[in-house]
Parts: sequence; C-alpha cells; structure tokens
Amino acid sequence: MRIAYFDCFSGISGDMAVAAFLDAGLSSAVLSRELAKLNIKGLKINTSKTTRSGIAGTGFECDIKDPAHSRSLKEIIALIKKSSLSERAKNISAAIFGNIGDAEAKVHGLDDKRDVRLHELGSIDSIVDIVGVAIAIDTLGIDEVYASSVTLGRTSIKCAHGQLPLPAPAAMELLRGVPLTITETAAEMVTPTGAGILKTLVKGFGRPPAIKVDRIGYGAGSRDPKDGLPNMLRVIIGESDEAFKSDSIYAIETNIDDSSPQNFGYLLERLFKAGALDAYITNIQMKKNRPAFKLTVLAQISDLDRMASVIFAETTTIGLRYYRSERLKLDRKIVSVKTSHGKIGVKVSKGPGGIMTASPEYDECVKMARKSGASFKSIYDEAKSAAKG
Repeated sequence: MRIAYFDCFSGISGDMAVAAFLDAGLSSAVLSRELAKLNIKGLKINTSKTTRSGIAGTGFECDIKDPAHSRSLKEIIALIKKSSLSERAKNISAAIFGNIGDAEAKVHGLDDKRDVRLHELGSIDSIVDIVGVAIAIDTLGIDEVYASSVTLGRTSIKCAHGQLPLPAPAAMELLRGVPLTITETAAEMVTPTGAGILKTLVKGFGRPPAIKVDRIGYGAGSRDPKDGLPNMLRVIIGESDEAFKSDSIYAIETNIDDSSPQNFGYLLERLFKAGALDAYITNIQMKKNRPAFKLTVLAQISDLDRMASVIFAETTTIGLRYYRSERLKLDRKIVSVKTSHGKIGVKVSKGPGGIMTASPEYDECVKMARKSGASFKSIYDEAKSAAKG
C-alpha cells in the first residue's frame, strides 16, 4: 500500500501541498497536461526551486487573470465534473470542495451548502490547488494519506466578508477533531484550502505510519520568515511496512448511577446509528459502594460532538471523559461465499504470516437460519469454512 504523510510543522495550504508533491517527483509536465483538462482558458502554472531557512524545496503558483474571483460551489463542481480528468481525480476534487462548502455554510449560517458562494476559495488559484492535489494523489498512486498534528498561527486577514480572525472560521470548522498547536506566529499558516485537503484525505493524525520511504518533498509557501520555522510543508511517500494498520480514535466514558438499565438499549441503538465504532456498558462500583454502570463509546475523532450530544440527550450524566486511543488493525474485506443454503457475506482479515480470520455476517446468518430452518450455528460454521477455503 502506498502512503503519503503530510508533516504540517509549519501549517498547510493548497499551493504548498501541490509544491510538496512536485518536489517529491510529480512531473510538472504531467500536472500541466492534467490541469489543461479543466478547459480553463489562459491557465498556466509556474514552478520554481527555492529555499526556506536553508532547506531546498519547490514553489508553485497559478498564472492566470481571473476577473470572476468568486464562484458558487455548484459552478465549481460542474467545472470539475465536465472535465476529462480521471474519475478518481474528479471525485477527490469534488469531495474537498464539498467539505469546504459544508464548513462555509455552517460558519455563515446557511441551511444548504448549495447556497454557498466561495469568494477567495472560488478563485481559479484555489481550484487549481485542490485539483492539483487530486491529480498528485491519483498520478503518484497514493492509496492512503496521514498527517502530523497541525501548527497554526494567530492574526487577522481582510477578505470579502471583512476582517476575520485567523485561523479563518471555515478553516477551524474543517479542523474539528484534528490535533492542533496554535502559536503566536502572526501569519495564516493553515488556509481553508489546506484544511479542506486534510479533512478530506487524511485517515489519521499523529505519528507517521511505518513505511519504507522512497520520496520526500518540501513545498514552499509564499512567506519567507527570517526566524522561526521555515514556511514549508513536507510530504513523505513510501510503501507501508507495518504488520498491522494503525489509526487514532476517541474513547468516550461516563459513569451512571441514577438511571434504569432498561434505558440503555435505546441509547446504544442511537449511538450506533450516529456512527459509533463500538459502545458497551460495564458494571462498576462507585463511591459509598453504590452499584453503577460505565458507558464506553469508541468513535472517530471527528464524531466526538455527535456522540456527546446523544449521550447527554439519552442519559442522566452531566459530564464525560474522553481520550485519544491508538489502534492496530488487520486489513479486512467482505467476501461473498456459497453455502448449501445460499450466499453469505464473510468479513476476512489477514495478519502477519498470512494468518486469516473469518467472521460471517451475523444478520445474514440469522436471516438464512429463519428462512431455511437450519440452525444458526451450522450456517455460521459452513460460511466460515467456505471463506477459509
């Protein structure tokens, strides 16, 4: 599996991301050829070799006169979909703009992201940056993207909506659940474009996964500070060298001693419907020897607020604990196997040394048992044996 890792020690922007991929080996000729498929008249790109704090890297900018400088999300998606880009590049580009549209709609109080009109983010520059990243991911054959924690600065900027604080509201919305370090650097270190790229592409934040590195690129931003961190984004690309896949999730907990256990069934149902990875109840003993229950919910980092809202709505608790938890996982996929009663889906995973686990889908086995009259166990065991060959 081919992995890219964004090292955001000095933030991230769209042009820095494209530049980092160019420095890591993306051909500028290939990038120009693919961007031409957007059919934007007069579009040219400029790349340059430069340094920041003595580190050599690549700079990238779009050269075009863009009188519009403002487009609706609908216009941008239509431009991408009408192009002759690869389907993967189109889908990645549209997904990034979709997430940016969601964030803009939320911070401006709009009910429908289709009503969003992107100003600075609707410029050809921003379109080229986002589509350029999608082209890089597709062309370089990158399967998964991870990132470090993200460093931000603090200041303000004048834009179409007036004077806004930095990090920009849309960027902060896109960075929900991302580990951040907010510094006193008076600069925009993370743009909404860069935040949209992270929100859409990155599967996990934190330590880099174990990979055999074969490419490293440094993408230079427009600033060239004389002190502090170099204004660069580093991208590290290589093949996965982990026996297991890893990611980070949140474990959310609360102790409940004043609620009937009959309420927990509906609570768990709502949590799973809201996207919980797992949720369970444990019997515990609290102070003064009171019997109680501990609710534990495992969830994606971006889903913390959603899980908390369900817990507060459906339980009597007035406080939650949560902490980041690292996971090791086997690669898994669902395969359909033939049994004497019909086809059943089985989740199969492979680990080090080719050891395989097989877990038939419970609901499918139950449905088949009821339909056929055979025992659940016989159907489960037959499906499991069929999956292992």
